[in-house]
This record gives sequence, structure tokens and C-alpha cells, in this order.
Amino acid sequence: MFNIYLVEDEKNLNDILVFYLENEGYKMKSFMSGLEAEKCIKENVHLWVLDIMLPDIDGYELIKKIKAHNENTPVIFISARDTDLDIIAGLQMGSDDYIAKPFLPMELVIRIKRLLNRVYKRESRSHVLINNKYHVDFNKRMLFEEDRLIELTSREFDFLCTLINNKNNAMSREYILDSIWGENYFGSDRVVDDLVRRVRKKLPKLRIETIYGYGYRWCGK
Repeated sequence: MFNIYLVEDEKNLNDILVFYLENEGYKMKSFMSGLEAEKCIKENVHLWVLDIMLPDIDGYELIKKIKAHNENTPVIFISARDTDLDIIAGLQMGSDDYIAKPFLPMELVIRIKRLLNRVYKRESRSHVLINNKYHVDFNKRMLFEEDRLIELTSREFDFLCTLINNKNNAMSREYILDSIWGENYFGSDRVVDDLVRRVRKKLPKLRIETIYGYGYRWCGK
């Protein structure tokens, strides 16, 4: 499910766009001001839809902060200002599309579908949703539960990747040890048990089965 954040200070338009986009299956969060939206820039957002003219900080300031956090996050500008200079300014600042008011809500829906398909089809191998709960971003080595970032150590994230790559397969402690610590590690394989314990605590909805006397298996979905 894609998370779309909308910043639009006209309440009627805000409500209408949220209604249309939620009806398409998107998970929406909307804001009436730039300052409200600014607090959520570090959340797991797949697309921002920004009005340029806002009562506090404008859309141009917001896109700077969004792109500073993650330059790959797509942004669509909406605005009553539709001059060539405004459109060019938006594109130069990193927006992926620009739609001038007034517009039909379905026009925005169509543009969003095309943009999300283009951006995330290209990146589909770098993003995985597991257990319909945890969103894994392999490129950034980050894990989210809905909008909450779950802090993982480097080895905890490596173990998660090993589980995903070996879905439904039994993995011995030796295999996990070699995959994460490397073949030259000479310590006890009990470090694997400690690693699994920490990951289970942080990801309680991830069902990691213990195969006694052998290792572990993840029966994922």
C-alpha cells in the first residue's frame, strides 16, 4: 500500500482529494499547513502532493526539505499559479509533475497512478512488504512498520535480508553465521541465537521458527 501525503489548505479540496485517493486504495495523510507537514517529512512517504501557496511555509520550502531528507521521493505540485515560470521553478526544484487549479480529482488520480507505477516499478526489487506489516527498503537499509522506523543494527538487518532471501527454507546456524559474520569467524555459533532473539523482540509479528538442533526458518508472506 502506498502512503501519500497531501498538503492543501483549502479544506473542501483537501477533503475531496483524500476521498478520491482513499477510494483508490491509497493510505492518506493530509495537512492544512506546511508547518504541520514539515513535522512528518522523515516518515515513510511514497509520494507528496504539495500546494505551492500555503499560509505559512510554501510548497517550494517544503520540497527543499523533502528532497534533503530523500531526493528520490516523488513530489507533485498543485497550484492556482500556472505560468511557465512557476512550472519551470517547480521542475527545477525536483517536482515530478505539476497540475494547475482548477482540475478534476480524477486527473490527479491518473497522474498519481502513472507516477507511482513509473517510480516504484523501477525500484520494485529494492522494496519489499513482509507479513503485510513491515516495509523493507534494501537500498537505504531501513525497516518501517507503517510509518514508524524500526531501528536495526547492521547485523540485524543482514539477518532480516537472509530470512527474506531464504523464505520457507531451513537455515542452519552455520549457514547464518557464514552469511552474516563471514567464513573466517571463529567464535561460538550461539551468537546466532542471540541475534534471532533480538530480531524477534523488535519484530514480534515476524514468525521465525526454531528448528531444534539445527537452526531457523521463516515462513513468510
